[in-house]
Order: sequence, then C-alpha cells, then structure tokens
Amino acid sequence: MKLETLLPLGKVDPGLRASETPLDVAAVADGARLLERIGYDSLITEETKDDPFVVMALAAQATGRLKLGTGVAIAFPRSPTVTALSAWTLQKLSKGRFTLGLGSQVRGHIVRRYGMQWSAPGPWMREYVQAVRAVWRSWQTGAPLAFEGEHYALNLMVPLFDPGPIDHPDIPVHLAAVKPVMSRVAGEVADGLRPHPVCTPSYIRDVMLPAVREGAERSGRSLADFELCMKPLVASARTEAELAAKIRDARARIAFYASTPAYADAFDHLGLRRLAEMAKELSKRQDWEKLPALIPDDVLDAFAVIGTHDEIGEKLTARWADTVTRIEFSIAVETEEDAEALAALAGRIQAGGEATARRTIVGAAG
Repeated sequence: MKLETLLPLGKVDPGLRASETPLDVAAVADGARLLERIGYDSLITEETKDDPFVVMALAAQATGRLKLGTGVAIAFPRSPTVTALSAWTLQKLSKGRFTLGLGSQVRGHIVRRYGMQWSAPGPWMREYVQAVRAVWRSWQTGAPLAFEGEHYALNLMVPLFDPGPIDHPDIPVHLAAVKPVMSRVAGEVADGLRPHPVCTPSYIRDVMLPAVREGAERSGRSLADFELCMKPLVASARTEAELAAKIRDARARIAFYASTPAYADAFDHLGLRRLAEMAKELSKRQDWEKLPALIPDDVLDAFAVIGTHDEIGEKLTARWADTVTRIEFSIAVETEEDAEALAALAGRIQAGGEATARRTIVGAAG
C-alpha cells in the first residue's frame, strides 16, 4: 500500500478537516523534501485555502522521486484548457510524477462561491475529463484540437498557446466521488477514484466499486492499473490523553458529514438514515453544538480509525488494506524524533501491500 500525506506537516493533521489557518507555502519545499527522505511515495494537496497547482509546483521543484497530485482541485470553475495547461506544466516540471485529481464540488459552492450555473455533475465531469485529454492529445501529437460536447466546444489551438509535446504525456486523472454516478464516470474515463472520507470500506466495496466496474465495462477499459485513493477519517495522537481531543474532533466531523445531504447515501448504507435526518435538522437550525452528541461510539468506530501513533499504522492497514491501493496519513513533524516516528508509520503501512486491494477493484471486470 502506498502512503501519501496532506500538508502542513508542522501541525497535527489526522485528516479530519482542513487547517483553520492557511498553509505556510514557504515551508512546502522543506516538507516535500522531508517526505521524500523518510520514504513516502506521494504528496497530495487539496484545494481549500491555497492554489493546489502552485503548492505542487513548489514540491516538484524541491524533489526528484516523490509523486505529486491534487486531491482534489475543483474542476468546473476552471476551463478544461486552463486545467490541462496547469497539469501539463507540472508534469514537465516533475518529469512525470504528477497526478491530476479532480472534484466536482456541490451545487451551493459552484453557484454561490464560484458564480456559475449548475448542471448534472456526472455528465459534466465525464465531458470535462474528455475535453482535458483532447487538449493534451492536440499538444502531444500536433493534431488539430477538435472537441465538441454539451458544455465545451474546443477547436482553436494556435502555436503561441501550444506548449508542444512532453516526455511523459500520459497524466493520470483521478476523480473524487461519493455516489455511484460519479464512481461510474471514474470507471469510464479516469485512472483512479478518490472516495470522500465519509465512505466506509463496505460502502466502497458494495456501492462504489460495482459502479466503477460498470463504467469500465461500458468503455471497454481494463481496471488492472486503476487506483483507489483514500484519505480516511483518523483520530490519532502520541498518547491516550492527547487522543481524547482528536476523538471529539472526529465525532464532530462525522456529525457534520451526516448533516450534509450529498453524503446521505453513505450513512443510509449503514442503516443510519434517521441519524442523518436528525443531523440535517440541527444543521438547518445552526445548532452546531448538539451535532456531536448524535454520534455514538459504534458510529464513531464505523467511520473513523482511532489510535495512538504506536497503534494507528496497524489499525489503518487492518481497516483499508483489502479495499484501497493508496492511503493518506500524516502526523506532526517538529523534531527529528517525529520524523523517525512518521517514517516507521509509513513503513508499517506500506508493508501491508496492495495485492488484495487490486483484486477487489478489478473484480469481475478484470
């Protein structure tokens, strides 16, 4: 199993939420070099308070082996040609180490934060990925740009704006998903799937992966090299005493997810529809303080992996090794001892291997 992390490394980031403060972009290069030194496979950054392509450029410049990716960049506010150029530039800079992870976001953000009109995200994302690849194909082969779809009509590429071919033109594309529709799109047109942290192993295996296989079959594609990349909900700390605060954070985060209609399917899968309805009602009333009390211990354990740093590697492997091919986890690195502890954690998780997960993904479509 490959191991990835989310910046910043200087703060405890168990993957429960984005940092409340902006990333220290001046520390990205040092953090990336540290990850490469201690044996991580990849560095992934999300789009919250900083441009993920800028962050990846800083990491690419500072490293020579570490794989890099967006997990995820928001697709729809960007023209496919703009996204294609950002990824092309990063692939050149990193000499083939970049993966383009894309997400659709929910309607409220697309309409009210980005000022765009909404459309059904599954068909839109399918066309978006196809359009990005059409631009890449034009640059790599010199063929005229000719893409026609419902959302995009791309047919102009002049020499001034054509960066030309690169040594590693096959840039992997991964898609974020929760529901079967986007999972099916990933199977049709993408190289990997990034389930939301609310997606449990059983939900992924029972709901998402069958849709992935259906999409792959529809497109006549093999899933032999398909990646399933997970940033799970984790509560971890050095000691049991410090762990209590992380557990409270995890409970609050699960309650927030339960209140979000877009994630209801993942709760319904575990028979938690009533809990999700209650959380949604509290959210409508903005009664945030009552939300965590909705999450009993068994629900907490179903969605989050909990343990001290000495325990968490084995627990992550036990939970996820037969489902995903890549998993993301980090702890705070403030001293050399912290770096050694993180390296040991990486080694323990990597030792779990990915053969079982690969068989699970391929399934009947292999």
